[in-house]
Amino acid sequence: MMTVTPVVYKIVPDALWQEARQSGVFKGASIDLTDGFIHLSTAVQAKETAARYFSGQSGLLLVAMDAASLGDRLVFEPSRGGDLFPHLYGELPLTSVLWEKPLLIGADGAHVFPEMGE
Repeated sequence: MMTVTPVVYKIVPDALWQEARQSGVFKGASIDLTDGFIHLSTAVQAKETAARYFSGQSGLLLVAMDAASLGDRLVFEPSRGGDLFPHLYGELPLTSVLWEKPLLIGADGAHVFPEMGE
C-alpha cells in the first residue's frame, strides 16, 4: 500500500521556476532530468531535503502541489532511509500548483519554512 499525502512539495531555485511560469510546465532541475523523474517531498521530508541539498542557498522557492491532480504519474518510492518519497514521472503542469513561497534563510543559516500543513 502506498502512502499518499494530499500535498507534495518541490524546492526549486526561483530563476529556474521563472522558466516554468513562462511555459506553464516545470520540466525539472538538472538532478530531475538526470534521474528521469522530478524529485518531490512531503511536508516532513522537505526540511531535511533543504538542509541536505540546499544548505546556505538563497533565491529558493517552496512550491506546493495538489498530489491528486498529478494522477498516476506521481509514485511514492523508497529513498533516503527507506522512507517513501514522491517522484513525478513527467512534466509538472503549473495547474497543479497550490502556492509558491520564498524559502528564506534564518539567522542560524537554516531555511525558514512557511506554514505548510500536510
